[in-house]
Amino acid sequence: MYNEEQRRRHEVKPGITGWAQINGRNALSWEEKFKLDVWYVDNQSFWLDMKILWMTVKKVLAREGINAEGQATCEKFRGNSQ
Repeated sequence: MYNEEQRRRHEVKPGITGWAQINGRNALSWEEKFKLDVWYVDNQSFWLDMKILWMTVKKVLAREGINAEGQATCEKFRGNSQ
């Protein structure tokens, strides 16, 4: 279901939060989420992880990006359109 670039998101172990989650969460399209996930793969560090954890707390408390427009959470991923 993923193209080669999107598949790169699996080069790191999944965690409790992530770069895409603090940069839009469910309000992002799948393409945007994949871009952000791959950016994280290329730029991961201890300090970036600390920033992600801190920003996650802020986003959860502010309740930002919970719903995509017209969705209860986010649109279901149905595979790559290419």
